[in-house]
Amino acid sequence: MTLRLGDIAPDFEQDSSVGKIKFHEFLGDSWGVLFSHPADYTPVCTTELGLTAKLKGEFEKRNVKAIALSVDDAESHKGWINDINETQHTTVNFPILADGDRKVSQLYDMIHPNASETVTVRSLFVIDPKKKVRLIITYPASTGRNFDEILRVIDSLQLTDNYSVATPGNWKDGEDVVIVPSIKDEAVLKEKFPKGYKVVRPYLRMTPQPNK
Repeated sequence: MTLRLGDIAPDFEQDSSVGKIKFHEFLGDSWGVLFSHPADYTPVCTTELGLTAKLKGEFEKRNVKAIALSVDDAESHKGWINDINETQHTTVNFPILADGDRKVSQLYDMIHPNASETVTVRSLFVIDPKKKVRLIITYPASTGRNFDEILRVIDSLQLTDNYSVATPGNWKDGEDVVIVPSIKDEAVLKEKFPKGYKVVRPYLRMTPQPNK
């Protein structure tokens, strides 16, 4: 199965480090970040899960629930979590799915045979409260994720869902944004963007971030 942006994230029930999880029920009305790991006790994943735990407050500010996945079983996860807590100086505070039967990995197309027949690639999905897939990032197993980028994209998605704007390259929360080209009426522009805007080109108009 190949997932694309805008698809409904497949629901599933699977064991985890905290017991059985029904995915859509777990997400509730929150945003979600589902991300996979090749296996337990792997060095790059250990650092990533530690970072995710340390970013709990940042995820909570954005109404995001994190959930990881590895193909090993829940008992293995529990031992690994002890290692993560000790080596990364944190406390893992989110579930790790136990995907021994590869059910979730296959649902989310996390196994790429040309990379490895058995372990998942480093895939990540951002899912909105309507259960739609909004972001897909796939890294090779050798490269750890940039969690600043994941938070940046969530900020952009949540902003652009509520205002008629897009975010430019390298944008960070608080910086100027782009007015979408479809808005042309001057009265509508004044109403939607009371802080004003700058016309760089007719198709490129910058305005201060609306919700700041």
